Amino acid sequence: MDQIITRFPPSPSGYLHIGGARTALFNWLYARANKGKFVLRIEDTDKARSTKESVAAILESLEWLGIDWDEGPYFQSERADIHKEYIEKLIDKGHAYYCNCSPEEVDAMREKAKALGKKPMYNGKCRDLGLPKSENSVVRLKTPFTGATIVDDVVKGSTSFQNSEIDDFIIQRSDGSAMYNLAVVVDDITMGINNIIRGDDHLINTPKQILIYNALGAELPVFGHVPMVLGSDKSRLSKRHGAMSVGEYKKMGYLADAMLNYLVRLGWSHGDQEFFTRNDLIEKFSLKSLGRSPSMFDINKLINLNSKHIQSSSPDSLAEKLIPILNENGINAQNDQFIQGAIKTLQPRSKTLVDMAQSIAFYFNDNVEFDEKIKQKNLKPDTIGTLEKLADYIEQIDDFNQENLENAFKKVMDETQLKFGKIAQPVRVAITGTNVSPGIFEMILALGQNKTIDRIRKAIELI
Repeated sequence: MDQIITRFPPSPSGYLHIGGARTALFNWLYARANKGKFVLRIEDTDKARSTKESVAAILESLEWLGIDWDEGPYFQSERADIHKEYIEKLIDKGHAYYCNCSPEEVDAMREKAKALGKKPMYNGKCRDLGLPKSENSVVRLKTPFTGATIVDDVVKGSTSFQNSEIDDFIIQRSDGSAMYNLAVVVDDITMGINNIIRGDDHLINTPKQILIYNALGAELPVFGHVPMVLGSDKSRLSKRHGAMSVGEYKKMGYLADAMLNYLVRLGWSHGDQEFFTRNDLIEKFSLKSLGRSPSMFDINKLINLNSKHIQSSSPDSLAEKLIPILNENGINAQNDQFIQGAIKTLQPRSKTLVDMAQSIAFYFNDNVEFDEKIKQKNLKPDTIGTLEKLADYIEQIDDFNQENLENAFKKVMDETQLKFGKIAQPVRVAITGTNVSPGIFEMILALGQNKTIDRIRKAIELI
């Protein structure tokens, strides 16, 4: 079997969005699952809309997701000579011709056909005239008058398009530049692309592209057109559904592996399994499991998956991703045992890295920032004695572990006859400034013996 070669060809007229990222992921996974090749091609022939900023943003988003490419990025705008070469081949073989009909003439043809109840299309006026190239001429492909062009699709099955409803479409503009369908086919042929997975909004282009493949005598690739991603109200996905550029999700604190996990589940399944690691996906991905029905974007499912990926990640890997967020917020942190210990206490309850960054801040602040109402309610004069006893017992611990820490609390409980909660809550407020935190023992162990004692005693002074 030939090596599987897939591609992702974004148009750099904006950022990489959910639908495009999913398309890239499907092609990348299929190549990786089959030890194939994944090609990145930037389709930047629309000069008015293509920008270097968009190219940079797309590359950055793919790199963040970990979708790497084996070849490229190729730029379609740099391949104009190759496109012209293939157009000349089609003309020389009699499969294409020059047409000098003006746009007004073509509009008139379409209106006439429409008036007769036919599909509005070019009537082939220049098809057999053998016209030479002229200043305003375009090149059109000769399409069959009869029969049908069949799109054999691994997702949708077979779809038939009547050739009589496909006019001799333009493959080269009057300025010499190739039209989209011609450029795509030539690029895919010359790059050896043999599997094309894309959104089903491209299905309308596929019969025209197949006709170009046939005219060039080239073997057809495997096509797979996946249904679009819709919003929760089943309308086209947009920002109001929570769908933003991939880069925005990174800023919001989502993990790349969680995004991959969520994106792949928008149209692909493996039994009832919901949680996948990157290696799981590469091992299990196949085109046979791509769905035929549109998928619904659900931000709550993404949040849920992200929290699960945070829980299953190592503190070390989370620290690497968390530190830049902390630095942006004025917290100078490095990847050491202290931050990893703090992360462990927050993994079970963090939905995003931004959540974690907000929750972890108290570990790094030299001065505790108190919620005034919570402070007044919990740090009262009658708690001073309890806090002093606990600080003393914690200071006396030689081996600072959970068992010895629990014993320190038990001693205070025995001496004061207070229940655990009556001791733990003032301590929690003294250490964090608020009444919500990780478990008291795991938090104190992560904070460290000296910092814990220091904060308790500062709270005593404050009272």
